[in-house]
Amino acid sequence: MASFTYKGVDRAGNSVSGTVEAADRSLAISVLTAEGTYPTELMEGAVKVSAPKAEKASASKNRKAPVLGSGRVKSKDILAVTEQLSTALSAGLPLLDALDIIRSQQVKPAMRELLGDLEKAVSSGNSLSGAMAEHSEHFSKLYVSMVRVGETGGILDETISQLATILEREEKIKTSMTNALVYPAIVLTLGIGSVIIMLTAILPKIINALGEEVLLPLPTRMLLWLSDFLIVYGWAVGLAVAGAAWFFYSWKNTEQGKHKWDAFKLRVPVLGSVLTKIAVGRFARTLGSLTGCGITILNALSVVRDIMGNEQLGGEIDEVASKVSMGESLGEPLAASGHFPPLLVQLVSLGEQTGKLDEVLLNAARTFDSEADAAITRFMAVFPALIILLLALIIFFIIAGTLLPIVTIDFGGLGV
Repeated sequence: MASFTYKGVDRAGNSVSGTVEAADRSLAISVLTAEGTYPTELMEGAVKVSAPKAEKASASKNRKAPVLGSGRVKSKDILAVTEQLSTALSAGLPLLDALDIIRSQQVKPAMRELLGDLEKAVSSGNSLSGAMAEHSEHFSKLYVSMVRVGETGGILDETISQLATILEREEKIKTSMTNALVYPAIVLTLGIGSVIIMLTAILPKIINALGEEVLLPLPTRMLLWLSDFLIVYGWAVGLAVAGAAWFFYSWKNTEQGKHKWDAFKLRVPVLGSVLTKIAVGRFARTLGSLTGCGITILNALSVVRDIMGNEQLGGEIDEVASKVSMGESLGEPLAASGHFPPLLVQLVSLGEQTGKLDEVLLNAARTFDSEADAAITRFMAVFPALIILLLALIIFFIIAGTLLPIVTIDFGGLGV
């Protein structure tokens, strides 16, 4: 452990100084930040090192062993910065000081550049929301809208805190769904590879060893036909699969294709339930946060539409917004769509009647999030099992078709 002397600011914006024990400079900065102290200078022994230089040294050390994708700005990076910005603003730090301190703590060059651009734009008189809108690939429409409302209403610290909650939830969903799909994808890839090897390499050798005089059962003849086809036309099958994948990807990115594909996913057993519950949770939390910030219901719906994650449900939100603009209450078109649960419809109607729509939706979001987590857990349990069962049936058929001629010869030799 080494002793470091530091100077910085605390959450109240006051200048502070002192010493901290840590294994290295990076850990010392992390410890101070966790305690609510944002270091501007850090000194070990007689050598004075500013916090940005310490971070630069750490980043330089990391570049000796670069990690794939370490230079790209990811959703986790945006979440981390949002949480840090929320803490800094809640502590009373000016926006420019908060951006400068957060930028100095970044290891990724891309993140330092992004925060540097934001800091430069704000120092030039631009708004934070306007600066973020110039980086739409990193900051969503929801993000920019809530920051703009926070700036206009003087509640930027509150809106940033709400954004951190929303982004944390989205990151959790993204991680859960990725974990749910990785294992089945690996199993399916290995299974398909095993089947191809069995058909093209193992099965022909076994059948050839039996001799041509053996009368092969129907399952074995089917497998041999498929084996010969793959051996002769395997390249064509590969090209056809690649072409089909390219065509599907291109079609799925069209407006019509995306709408039909998203509608199909909602009808898939288990998966459809998972996607619906996730979307309902997003709807409740985001709409509650936006209306709580003072955004009108129509503007809030236009933002919510873009974060639903499903074009079919996004179209339903468009219909809801259209009917609300003509004077209908929010609950009626939600009920008519058929994609939103009765509990949500009732809570929305209650919130409209009491004038506390934002509070009702934010409270309901916790319930819907819990249901979504349970649905994801069920999906993670059922989907891999279905993939394994399907592969087991295919492999069983191949093994059975391979062993049938051998069994027939054995019984023939016994005079059966």
